[in-house]
Amino acid sequence: MSVTVAPHMDAAREARDLAAMLVQRARDMVPVLREREVEAIAARQVSAETIRDFKDAGFFKVLQPRKYGGFELSPAVYCTIAKTLAEGCMGSAWVYGVVAVHNWQMALFDPQAADDVWGKDPSVLISSSYMPTGKAVPVEGGYRFSGRWQFSSGSQHCDWVILGANMVAPDGDGTPEPYNFLVPRTDYQIVDTWHTMGLCPTGSNDIVIEDAFVPAHRVIRERDMFAMNCPGHAANPGPLYRIPFAQVFNRTVSTTSIGSLRRALDIFVRATREKRATYSGARLAADTTIQQAVAEVKLILNDLELRLASDLAELDARSLSGDWPIERRAELGHHTTAMVSRCVTAIDQLMLFSGGKAIYAGNQVQRAFLDIHCARAHVANNPYPYARNVGAMAFGYDNDCMDL
Repeated sequence: MSVTVAPHMDAAREARDLAAMLVQRARDMVPVLREREVEAIAARQVSAETIRDFKDAGFFKVLQPRKYGGFELSPAVYCTIAKTLAEGCMGSAWVYGVVAVHNWQMALFDPQAADDVWGKDPSVLISSSYMPTGKAVPVEGGYRFSGRWQFSSGSQHCDWVILGANMVAPDGDGTPEPYNFLVPRTDYQIVDTWHTMGLCPTGSNDIVIEDAFVPAHRVIRERDMFAMNCPGHAANPGPLYRIPFAQVFNRTVSTTSIGSLRRALDIFVRATREKRATYSGARLAADTTIQQAVAEVKLILNDLELRLASDLAELDARSLSGDWPIERRAELGHHTTAMVSRCVTAIDQLMLFSGGKAIYAGNQVQRAFLDIHCARAHVANNPYPYARNVGAMAFGYDNDCMDL
């Protein structure tokens, strides 16, 4: 007797198989990224070869609309790839995460904007700097746009950039609010400023624009992304694009710290297993304080993995139901922004017990220490405003955060 499989079951199975294949490709790339890490740190850029490998593996298609050859897979696949790549090189994984998320955001813009970017080549990549430091002046058909922005990760490998500026909305209360502007490579300069203690391979250089014209269809209001009422929603009706912007984007800059911490723990345990104290000759692995530190780091990693998986499953479920209560959005936002602080606590423990050799350049625990601390410096990884908002709402105050 033959068994008939419903079309939606076939599609679900294909999505699971594709996701498993992509994650395995990320796992297979970990040793390659480790081999390239020293060179990427010295160059302060992920190599063009690594970007090609990411493209060939299909990683940038994970969140991209199907209309442009994308896979429209769950954010859980995207996050798993990012944290897996971070076990090889956190800086390279950071570039993947930040650049790939823009392929998701493009589905929120006016469809003409996506055609502008991908009409001839759907593999074109986009960088960003959302800090609203630009100046936009309304003119017929769009805006004259100028400014300087920092922290545009992976920009050297991208042909477009999404940049922030504050403007007074026509239907607003007169208070300037953030907008995003999509600009082609011909209209901006990249200024090499990226000399940092960590996340060196991200090439997060400055972007400079002097009086470029940006047509109105390449501009999106952040409030519309918060409200999930964007110009691109009608053209991209899939549930993937029914998730609030920050619930996807903020995981871009938090998830890679988990992979980096996991790598550091593995290296620490292997290095300490046979290591002996210089003066006493005692095995450091027998030190109960070090044993307790390892146990605590393992607990933090397990907690973070479980929380991330649970939250991502919830995003998938809510994208289907359309149920997004603001209190829960605030809690989910706090979960995300608190992740890197917990990674900082954990990596600090490993660094503390790594001894004098860990201060030498090239030590892998030190590298994770620096990278994770740099990740914590990102505004979206500052948990305090999000925690305060969650606590205030518990006492009956209104939400005051648009980044949820």
